[in-house]
Amino acid sequence: MLALLALGGTATAQESSVAAPPTGGNGFKVGSGRLHPYFDLETRLDSGVGYFASPGVDPSTGGVSPDLSGELAVHFRPGFKLDIPSPTLAFNLNGNLDYVLYTGLLTPNSGSASRLQGAADLLARLNPDTPLSLEVSDQFVRSDRTRTAAIGAGVLSLFNEARVKVPWRPGGGAVELAPNAAYAVEFFEPLGATSPVDCTEGVCNPVTAEQFDYGNLHFGLEGRWRFLPKTAVVLDSGVDLRSYFNDSTSPDATLVRAMAGVAGLVSPKIAVLAKAGWGQDFSGTGGGTVIAQLEGTYLYSPTLSFKAGYLRTLEPVAAYGLFTDNRGYGEARALFGGKLTMHLGASVDFLGFNGGRSDTLIQLDVGPEYQFRPWLSGAAGYSLGSRSSSLGGGGLNYTRHEGYARLSVMY
Repeated sequence: MLALLALGGTATAQESSVAAPPTGGNGFKVGSGRLHPYFDLETRLDSGVGYFASPGVDPSTGGVSPDLSGELAVHFRPGFKLDIPSPTLAFNLNGNLDYVLYTGLLTPNSGSASRLQGAADLLARLNPDTPLSLEVSDQFVRSDRTRTAAIGAGVLSLFNEARVKVPWRPGGGAVELAPNAAYAVEFFEPLGATSPVDCTEGVCNPVTAEQFDYGNLHFGLEGRWRFLPKTAVVLDSGVDLRSYFNDSTSPDATLVRAMAGVAGLVSPKIAVLAKAGWGQDFSGTGGGTVIAQLEGTYLYSPTLSFKAGYLRTLEPVAAYGLFTDNRGYGEARALFGGKLTMHLGASVDFLGFNGGRSDTLIQLDVGPEYQFRPWLSGAAGYSLGSRSSSLGGGGLNYTRHEGYARLSVMY
């Protein structure tokens, strides 16, 4: 709620969290911290903006589009980063507005999808250095990157999650327990006024995506026991209560998941995380399966690192109740001369939904970022998103190419 208030007071606050530029410049002094305003100007050539009627066709009459439409978009993104360190109440808030302007150069009717989106992340920590502390956080995102795996492309998502955590570190801190709770909502609306061709299922039609609006209540417990200086036993458990606001056909879920394992350093340069467990739905479809994660990080040098892993998880989802995700992922980052950063990230997801549907998702992102001045940076890159599904319909079977260039100014 605080993030939403801040969003409305300054502007309305992008995937996942706010990708603010690196902290730089002097900023404005706020108590013991500083406020850094910034502005991003980004151009993005996107082959998969949404589904739009052909030129000369009235969008209000409906119809179908053969494929995702491409367009050149310009992002105007003002924002701010506020950091207030304190041993009693530490406070961090990142927020931005993002006005997306579709130029209409490639798709004449795409200008109707120009919109205001944005993001905000809030984290407040009460007594962060004491054995018993309190963390309150909120994440708000409005973008065309939905968190619901069953839904096809061409959808605008509004997501908000409020969280509270109580870390407890008794004794010398070798043991840490952190009970937590969260409530998330996600609402959908179409980016275009038409449906993709061959779409026979509601999940591939962005025009009717709002029927899958949902709320998710989560209760969890995280634990860590450092039995060696650089090695710990870890616990990650929780229950998700999922319900849908506008759809009585999507099965609700009472999904319990628990994993345990170890995390630590194998050598001064290699870190490993390995954990496994079980996920079980006690309502709706009633399915259950093994869940696990194995991840390794290799610090080749202070300026070059690699990460790779495998994740198997069970998640609640609209229309089907549950789905399993077998995901392989990797990342490499390198810093040259203290100013040029290169990154490469890739992942493959094999999704299996209740009822027999299966999807394959491939994602790739690569590009450089250069720090011209402490207050000025630039970035460019290429992103690939490919999806294929056992269900027909353009909304679930597509390839999306994106090339972007961004200039960021921070005070």
